[in-house]
Amino acid sequence: MKIGELARRTGVSVRMLRYYEERGLISPQRSISGYRDYASADEAAIRRVRLLGRAGLTLGTIAAILPCVTTDKIDFVPCADLRRILSDQVARLDNELDDIKRSRKILLKYLASASKPEKRGSSKRLNAKKKHEKSLTSG
Repeated sequence: MKIGELARRTGVSVRMLRYYEERGLISPQRSISGYRDYASADEAAIRRVRLLGRAGLTLGTIAAILPCVTTDKIDFVPCADLRRILSDQVARLDNELDDIKRSRKILLKYLASASKPEKRGSSKRLNAKKKHEKSLTSG
């Protein structure tokens, strides 16, 4: 199939398909005239690339493990370093989750602080500020 048809069937832009080819994620055959000719295996590979990308893996990591992931199911042919690569990715995601949780706690504290009634004395400071501003403008 031609690149436009593969793009339509996978929901991946033509430009991205060419990029995937540059990165070695797919390897279409070439016609005599030089046009790319994609097989159903290329379409399946693109679907796996997207699945792994949604799992948070980078294209570099996907390129390393794609030969091990031969179906859309969660099974694979053991490859060298696969366990280490996946463990590293899980650790990276755990760190990101921890960062997000810390950020959430900070935002919740700000939100709680913003919803408290004004502290005593704050209205006095506000009135003093208004008097000072008025004295500056009244000359």
